[in-house]
Order: sequence, then C-alpha cells, then structure tokens
Amino acid sequence: MSAPPGAPEEQLVQKLRRIEALFSRPGTDGEREAAERARERIQGRLRELAAEEPPVEFRFSLADQWSRHLFVALLRRYGIQPYRYRGQRRTTVMARLSRPFVNETLWPEFQELQQTLSAYFDALTDRVIEQALEVTAGEAEERAEPAQLEPMDHQGSLL
Repeated sequence: MSAPPGAPEEQLVQKLRRIEALFSRPGTDGEREAAERARERIQGRLRELAAEEPPVEFRFSLADQWSRHLFVALLRRYGIQPYRYRGQRRTTVMARLSRPFVNETLWPEFQELQQTLSAYFDALTDRVIEQALEVTAGEAEERAEPAQLEPMDHQGSLL
C-alpha cells in the first residue's frame, strides 16, 4: 500500500530515489525507468570494480536499527548478500565488496539516505509528541554552568 501523492511519506520516497539516482551517474527521465537504470548502473559499476580489485570482507557497525535496516536494504538492492557471524552484535553487518565501491558509491549513498531518513524521523517524532502531549517537543534548553549546585543522579527512591 503506497502513500497518497503529495503525502510526506511519498515525498520522502521520491527524495530517496533521487539520491539513489545521484550516486548511480547520469541517467534518463521517467522516475521508474530512471530508478531501475540507476540500480543497473550501480550494479554494473560494482561488477567493474570487483574485476579491477577483488572484493574484501568489510565489517560495518551501525548504531541503531533504522540505520542497520537501511544499510542491509541498500546492500540487497545491489545484489550484495549481507551477513554477520554467530556471536557478533546485531549492530554488525558484514559484506564482501571492493574498496572503491564502498568508498565512492555505497557509503556516500548510505550517508545521504541516512541523513534524509533521520531528518524525516526527527520531524515525525516531534509532530507525534506534540500532538499526543500537546507540548513543544525537542531538545532541552542549554544553560550556563551553575555557580555552586551540583547535579544529582536520578534515584529510584528517595527513602
């Protein structure tokens, strides 16, 4: 089920597709055709780089589940099989790739996608909090250091 045209989710999907097209080199018009060709160009680039420089095993550590899900999906999109070894943390993703592909395409594209999704998630979280709690969401205000008071750690009970 897709979001209605013009909905924030649909706008996000379109922005993510444009980011993917940016990292795949110049392409054609037409969103679906351009997205497919973008993926094909990236896969072709991956094959070229693998022929020039053999793939090596990379270990990626991703801080949160959203980043990990995005990264795994991006790998799979380009026909790369992500994995982790038994005993590795869930935040670890392993993959066999060529260095130039990681440095020139995969990691920069992931960072752009991650930044876009993070901004969207931040805005969505603030909207939901503000609607549910009827207060302004966001960070705590920053103040100058107090003259003499020292902060106390939260304790489960004061008794």
